Amino acid sequence: MKILLTNDDGVYAQGIGAIRKSLQGLGEVVVVAPDSEQSGVGHSITLAHPLRVRHVYVDGEFFGYGVGGSPADCVKLAVMEIMKGQPRLVVSGINLGSNTGIHVLYSGTVAAAIEGAILGIPAVALSLDVSGFPDLEYAAIISRDVIELLLKHDLPRGSLLNVNFPSIKRGEIKGIRITKQYTYSFEESVDRRKDPAGKTYYWLVGGREITVEEKGTDIEAIRQGYISITPLRYDLTNHEFIRKMGQWDWGQLEQHFGNSTFLGKEV
Repeated sequence: MKILLTNDDGVYAQGIGAIRKSLQGLGEVVVVAPDSEQSGVGHSITLAHPLRVRHVYVDGEFFGYGVGGSPADCVKLAVMEIMKGQPRLVVSGINLGSNTGIHVLYSGTVAAAIEGAILGIPAVALSLDVSGFPDLEYAAIISRDVIELLLKHDLPRGSLLNVNFPSIKRGEIKGIRITKQYTYSFEESVDRRKDPAGKTYYWLVGGREITVEEKGTDIEAIRQGYISITPLRYDLTNHEFIRKMGQWDWGQLEQHFGNSTFLGKEV
């Protein structure tokens, strides 16, 4: 069994080393990860310049492949070229920093797992909150157990698991919760600065989550000391709203199409 391991923190990050070590013996673990940190790049892919791949060695031993591109690039390249076929599983992480709420839309860690799901491969994204007392080794141990359980069950096509670990000591973790994604935004700002030439530039400043209580969410779980596991899918369609949209008054638009039937009303 082949397992593709990637991340967005870069091929030399502590997190990918920890999970690689933990997964040894479960299958053939192939590391294909960005050459440099790609945090916050989301699901971007590289089209404007070529992707370059190099062999990466750690302590004199072959570790994996470093790619000059995004996490999604890494998964595409791994499946289509490096691994010569689909792996049994895509594992992304362990990211140093949680990926909860709307952060999943910006996360390269989650994007790599989504790319696996797009390709029809079971996938899991792993992230560790670092605001308190993060235990990377323990997160890697638990991650292996989660992955072994995932391999025993089928995920719906197009789905993936987003796993977040709280930043507390291992003896204080209360358990696991199956959660939904927190849907509220967070406060953020832009820092306006001047360079030595007097020209204005801007630096995006991360902010704190807006503290709106939402039960059963990923953020609530890790704040309360639980490991959060959220099933996600890349289909962003608001299925519940389709029928309601069909009931809108589309008369003004229908006049442009002669006698044709407006399909929205028949959904």
